[in-house]
Amino acid sequence: MEMRPVPGWGTIPRMLRDRADRYGDAVVVAADGVRLTLAGLRARARDVARALLAAGAVPGDRVALWAPNTPDWVVAAFGVWDAGAIVTPVSTRFRGLEAAAQLRATGARILLVAEGFMDTSYLSMLAAATGGPDFPELPDLRHVVLLNNATRPGSATRPNSAIGTGGADGTGGAGRVVGVIGWDSFLADGARVGVDEAERRALAVGSDDLAEIMATSGTTGDPKGVMLHHEQLLRGYWDWAEVVTLGPGDRYPVIAPFSHGFGLNAGLLACVLRRATMTPVAVFRPDALLDLIERHRVSVLAGAPPMFFRVLEEIGDRDLASLRVAICGAAAVPPELIRRLVDRVGLERMINAYGLMEGTVVSMTRAGDPVEVVAATTGRAMPGVTLRVTGDDGRDLPPGTPGEILVGGYGVMRGYWRDPERTAEAVDADGWLHTGDIGTLDEHGNLAIVDRKKEMFISSGFNAYPAEIESLLLRCGLVGEVAVIGRPDDRAGEVAWAFVVPPPGTELDAAGITAWARENMANYKVPRRVVGLTALPLNANGKVDRQALRRRAEQA
Repeated sequence: MEMRPVPGWGTIPRMLRDRADRYGDAVVVAADGVRLTLAGLRARARDVARALLAAGAVPGDRVALWAPNTPDWVVAAFGVWDAGAIVTPVSTRFRGLEAAAQLRATGARILLVAEGFMDTSYLSMLAAATGGPDFPELPDLRHVVLLNNATRPGSATRPNSAIGTGGADGTGGAGRVVGVIGWDSFLADGARVGVDEAERRALAVGSDDLAEIMATSGTTGDPKGVMLHHEQLLRGYWDWAEVVTLGPGDRYPVIAPFSHGFGLNAGLLACVLRRATMTPVAVFRPDALLDLIERHRVSVLAGAPPMFFRVLEEIGDRDLASLRVAICGAAAVPPELIRRLVDRVGLERMINAYGLMEGTVVSMTRAGDPVEVVAATTGRAMPGVTLRVTGDDGRDLPPGTPGEILVGGYGVMRGYWRDPERTAEAVDADGWLHTGDIGTLDEHGNLAIVDRKKEMFISSGFNAYPAEIESLLLRCGLVGEVAVIGRPDDRAGEVAWAFVVPPPGTELDAAGITAWARENMANYKVPRRVVGLTALPLNANGKVDRQALRRRAEQA
């Protein structure tokens, strides 16, 4: 197919203005009783930007969003971009330790939080993890805004005037106070900033300015922030939407969390780019999704294979004839799944794709590809993206020979936030991103993923990194040493198994470790099984022998 080039907006704020000026009545958000047109989104984003400016936000400030997929998240994100600030999402699955690590690593100045979502006090967890209600171990944090106007547990929400008090130089120190206010008060304070001033800020954003810092833990276990700028995001997800044929009239439930690159960019951003109507989904339930498809005539659906299998399990006599395109990003998609969706639902096509935070959209299958190509490969490189498969010596390998996948082109990240060493490890001097993934290229350029990064596994569609899970479990007093591996699971795809050496003089308390993990970790990281060992197996280099652990798990 012929790809239309992305219009020359350069930045997300300019894109939003063009879309609103030309197609102001187009509905781009429909959820929770909210219907938001492009003109309405622009106006509400401007109000958020004015509030951010009133709070002292300057270009390049990091604004964290810790909330589920809602219309407010959409408005907040575009407001952050209008203010020249950088969106830094935090997963609602995170607990206090995990969120604190990300906020600290990115130096977030402002936190917008859906306090009380799923009966969870995010601020209480964050306070416990950072030394108190003013979060003293987050020295960069200045403002906390409650997206849903909830009251902070244990105290009344502070008045607007309490926001942003700090040291004499405005950078914190003794006497620093982090104000916590409700959403309505936050927006009302924005009235102090003129519309013209907010507009000047939005139009001053540059195409090369950072738009997002996306969290990825990597194999070291420490949080890393992937830096992505405006122009590469616009190009990447314009092209993604072109392949998907996303456009006006499409209705698209965005199930992947906005805290994940796919949900934020191939969902929220792509719908506004292409004037499609998104329905942000805060919590995935198969029955609710089926209701949504039937009631609102959903036409585009994206998710991991387990989601589609669950939909098929509960489809019954539902009418899903409105669905025309499904997008499934996975190393491999069972051919049976594709055929069942085409036969039962009447899909026009299933698309498979490969992307990663550090490289945005890398490859996609195209219209006309047979089932075998969609099932076994992630398609061909996107325009402007170059793919290589190399051996240990760095030389390109012939078709069909597995090696490390290298990505070049506009989509490669700027680097990791404030981490030049790990940036240099990931992106070489010639600009090639070394993904660590193992794959093959066939004679037509189709990329097949042979293996994911050496230790990473995917649980319920989320990337899970053993080193990160291990570093969290080591905070549990019931754990002396620990090693984590991923194991196959019928429902989640893969789950964590933890091999634990208890502290000296104690016995394994598997139930206690699991309970602690559920309290302090995102559920997809919680070990499904805890196995006790007297010592971790080591290889000749003194490192944990994970192959030995896998053999033990297979025997179990």
